Amino acid sequence: MKFSELNLNEQVLEALDAMRFDECTPIQEKSIPLILEGRDLIAVAQTGTGKTAAYMLPILNKIAEGGYPEDAINCIIMAPTRELAQQIDQQMQGFSYFLPVSGVAVYGGNDGVLFEQQKKGLTLGADVVIATPGRLIAHLSLGYVDLSRVSFFVLDEADRMLDMGFYDDIMQIVSHLPKERQTVMFSATMPAKIQQLAENILRDPAEVKLAVSKPADKIVQAAYVCHESQKLGIIRSLFSEQVPERVIVFASSKLKVKEVAKALKRLHLNVGEMHSDLEQAEREDVMYRFKAGQVNILVATDIVARGIDIDDIRLVINYDVPHDNEDYVHRIGRTARANNDGVALTFVSDAEQSKFRGIERFLGKDIYKIPLPSELGEAPEYRPAERRKGSNGGGHRRNRKKGGGK
Repeated sequence: MKFSELNLNEQVLEALDAMRFDECTPIQEKSIPLILEGRDLIAVAQTGTGKTAAYMLPILNKIAEGGYPEDAINCIIMAPTRELAQQIDQQMQGFSYFLPVSGVAVYGGNDGVLFEQQKKGLTLGADVVIATPGRLIAHLSLGYVDLSRVSFFVLDEADRMLDMGFYDDIMQIVSHLPKERQTVMFSATMPAKIQQLAENILRDPAEVKLAVSKPADKIVQAAYVCHESQKLGIIRSLFSEQVPERVIVFASSKLKVKEVAKALKRLHLNVGEMHSDLEQAEREDVMYRFKAGQVNILVATDIVARGIDIDDIRLVINYDVPHDNEDYVHRIGRTARANNDGVALTFVSDAEQSKFRGIERFLGKDIYKIPLPSELGEAPEYRPAERRKGSNGGGHRRNRKKGGGK
């Protein structure tokens, strides 16, 4: 479908034409009419599907048509990171080029001048405020920000915000908003905590869910079936002769990230770590050094699975099996970009076998299992459909494949 077939006004279509946007992506085609109707919306779509335009265009369209106060904040767009807030701000500048709509981006940084610019935009009443939770709360706590006339509230990458521990911050911001508003939530995945957030802040929402696309064919996928205690040994073996440049090691929690990073540093490997305990400035420094090649291996939680934009990552290691199929796709999608080849390795412990089998079912194929290096000892058998009793492997009985097929 073309944008010209949607109920968008001339100035919005003019901006799209200038940016050479012609055809809608599926998420745009499904979301824009619902937002134009005034419906609350929860949309599940991967990064890179055009979701920013899916909510930005109809909201700009509605504000431009008038009826909203000129001296008030009319729309709040929440983003998990400074980088995403900047990216949304850039896109808004393009979409609103021919529109009488003002905007301000509100995110962290050590620049006092930047803080004053943000304060000015917030007090004068910018139509659209694009903000990270922490920085918006910092301005709110100083008492000069009025959110009582906000008509549109958008959460972009909601699952990442919750992964980063922003649930309470989001609810604090919501407490400053009027009950009569239109709320739109975009998320790449739909775990239980996202459903709970949706129930708390959305009213009778429409739902749009795009199927998760399969990983690129150029990604070579393989797995090691191992005991939890053998995982570090596998990494030691992999990197014993040569460390490839640009490796991301994903772990399931920030505690695990810290443990793995510390262990790899003891092997004299050039390692950086990325998790929600780091300040924004620390995260930016780690990413800068990783991009510049000063750090070879980045150990990270899923925070960076959808937020890192580097084209030449050669190897992704899932130190833990991801929680669901979508997380697996996002993680390994960091490699084999821009026509490069890439390898994705997953370490599968006894307790993670059913989860990994669920990923194989989703992919529609068995992932090749690499034999363990002999010095690490015996590997467990890959038997995800059975629950093992006792350490000697005896007493097997059929299980109902708990968690495997979800």
